[in-house]
Amino acid sequence: MGDTLVGTCSWTDPKLVASGWYPPGRRDAEGRLRYYAERFPVVEVDSTYYGLPSERNSLLWAERTPDGFLFDVKAFSLFTGHPTRAAALPADLRALHGRCPDDPGLLDELWRRFTTALDPLRRTGRLGTLLFQFPPWFGPGDRSVAVLQGWSRRAAGWPLAVEFRHPEWWRPDLRQESADLLTRLGMSAVSVDMAQSVADAVPPVDVVSTPRLAVVRFHGRSPAWGSGSKEDRFRHTYTADELTGWLPRLRAMAERSDELHVLFNNCCADAAVRAAETMSGLLATPAAPPPAHQPSLPLTGI
Repeated sequence: MGDTLVGTCSWTDPKLVASGWYPPGRRDAEGRLRYYAERFPVVEVDSTYYGLPSERNSLLWAERTPDGFLFDVKAFSLFTGHPTRAAALPADLRALHGRCPDDPGLLDELWRRFTTALDPLRRTGRLGTLLFQFPPWFGPGDRSVAVLQGWSRRAAGWPLAVEFRHPEWWRPDLRQESADLLTRLGMSAVSVDMAQSVADAVPPVDVVSTPRLAVVRFHGRSPAWGSGSKEDRFRHTYTADELTGWLPRLRAMAERSDELHVLFNNCCADAAVRAAETMSGLLATPAAPPPAHQPSLPLTGI
């Protein structure tokens, strides 16, 4: 069974800082990261979705965390086809973005700068994966496959994980095909937990497309997903019962991968860190064997 690392999708969220989870004297930039890394082995970097990272920050993150700590870094918004303001790009590339935001030459140059800035994390063994979170309109089809193939070529040698926000990728009759595609491209599938009552909810599959890494992101179960403010979309406090329901899936995924990352994205106040603490405790408890008189349930997913 592979290692299971539990963490959250931010350590700098203003609502988390205001919640009081960080103790006095640990609320500056350095203190927050050191305090977080004492309690969890992995974290997701969200700021890189909104703008390119800096090499200086990568160096500081590496210095402030212990050996073995991992950063999962979210891909820049332009890489995944999200609307991106020209102001989010380096000044010398803004004119090219205005003429053709999906120009391959622009993407190549942005990718070069993106990965150069992250090289300190990679060199020190602190890069977990690069998370490509595709938008809800990125559905199955030839054009999407071509985009994924393009990133597989451009990002050769870098670890990529893919989260689909379009539910069709994981519908039962396409699930195996989608998983096989990611396997061929060497990309780790990202499974999600979210409210299933909302329109276009992504189903909670437990897909493992590469043996290197599997990822599960817990978005919360807010019925306001897809509408309202960020807090409306992600406001949810996971109960122990809700998290316990995922244990069989998580353990099955860990059996099929070298490493499993479990990340909580319900970043409102301290809800994500509390859920991560609860999940860590649940996973540390040995699984109870099935009753002798009942057959084991078949594994779901792929």
